[in-house]
Amino acid sequence: MKQNLLVTGGAGFIGSNFIRFMQTHEPNIHITNLDLLTYAGHLANLNGLPVPGQHEFVQGDICNQDLVASLLRDRKIDTIVHFAAESHVDRSILGPAAFIQTNIVGTFALLEAARTVWLLENQQNAEQVRFHHVSTDEVYGALGPNDPAFSETTPYAPNSPYAASKASSDHLVRSYAHSFGLPVTISNCSNNYGPYQFPEKLIPLMIMNALNGKPLPIYGDGQQIRDWLFVEEHCEAIWRIIKDGQVGESYHIGGGNQPTNLEIVKTICSLLDEANVPSPVKPYAKLIEYVKDRPGHDWRYAMNIQKIQTELGWSPKYDLESGLRKTINWYLKNSKWLQDIQKKQDYQNWMADNYQKRG
Repeated sequence: MKQNLLVTGGAGFIGSNFIRFMQTHEPNIHITNLDLLTYAGHLANLNGLPVPGQHEFVQGDICNQDLVASLLRDRKIDTIVHFAAESHVDRSILGPAAFIQTNIVGTFALLEAARTVWLLENQQNAEQVRFHHVSTDEVYGALGPNDPAFSETTPYAPNSPYAASKASSDHLVRSYAHSFGLPVTISNCSNNYGPYQFPEKLIPLMIMNALNGKPLPIYGDGQQIRDWLFVEEHCEAIWRIIKDGQVGESYHIGGGNQPTNLEIVKTICSLLDEANVPSPVKPYAKLIEYVKDRPGHDWRYAMNIQKIQTELGWSPKYDLESGLRKTINWYLKNSKWLQDIQKKQDYQNWMADNYQKRG
């Protein structure tokens, strides 16, 4: 039975949702949350946790191997759930160095700390520990219109610095399982959406801009296709893998939704129209604006989730409209959260660099 979790990046989007999920479903597990609080990590994401006494926040860098090792020893950590990552393709194109440092060097430091404390020092029973690494579908590259969905045996072919850095971290995790016997599992997920997502990503950005009467920027012709996964379902799948998944195995997690980006934005506009929120512009679809595509933009991703369905009995329950409706309702009820992010200089600079300067 898992007792003490170390969650890396737990003040970010998926990490904070995972902590809420765990505290709702496993309230007796103690969670140590290690987060550097870079631009995408916010302590506000952790307000109102279901069991605050079972959560400890530590501000620190996953690249600090000594810090990680001390946390593993002092908190008697038996499970690491590794979310911490630089995760935005556009940012990786403008500045790849941070992605190499966090996603590759940081993962290496975590693996070394786990190997040292769990396997060399025998601080925990090696059969009871688990290192779970959270990765992405982008490590596989892009699919054509008629290509089969990515499976766990699809060769890696990353097309951006972000994807390449995550592919590298996946390979490191696999190597520590094979070379040192570290008990690991890996999950590769499709695009997540839901509460607390930093509004540089498509869905929260469109919600925020629409509510502010600003343009809704669509890259290229908007026909890029992604597989969309509601974040709460991702969290459930991760916990299922940690509890019941086979050590050394990888599992795909996807939402079974494959609309185009343009369809996503039009659905958001329709749901906001339906919500009847006061706005200077209606219908919201009037705000759609096409902008220059990003370099090397992958056209299509799709995930084959048969393995996790068959072996672990997990399947997504939300269809896209119900998940988007729940997401929009959360952002409407948490306008202060959005306003606080919009005021940050880093966010304003990023929006200017990535959108306003596009020809």
